[in-house]
Amino acid sequence: MAAAFLRYHSASHITVLSAGSAPANTINPVVIEVLAERGLGLETEQPMLLDNEAVQAADVCITMGCGDVCTVYPGTTYLDWELDDPSDRDIVAVREIRDAIEKLVLTLLDDMTERHPGTPS
Repeated sequence: MAAAFLRYHSASHITVLSAGSAPANTINPVVIEVLAERGLGLETEQPMLLDNEAVQAADVCITMGCGDVCTVYPGTTYLDWELDDPSDRDIVAVREIRDAIEKLVLTLLDDMTERHPGTPS
């Protein structure tokens, strides 16, 4: 959800990669549904395993409960967003998670714009 909102709100001016330390085989259908309610599609997305090279090359790495599984690299900014896992949650709970993620994304984009004027928000 965070990747979809980052792509959307940055007008794709930011390269966004989404991966997990233990990705599921498929994207949660309820997540697909609540993002579709906002006009965001995940048709081309597939869960992917976290790639340490991608993390090392990133300016910002957002984790969601990654803990000791995620390697920390110098020069990369790490943000840990403590959010409930949408797995096995009803649609109302997943909507709340979606809305919390969108607020965090908008705050991140505002922070990035302040640090790097000229960055689209």
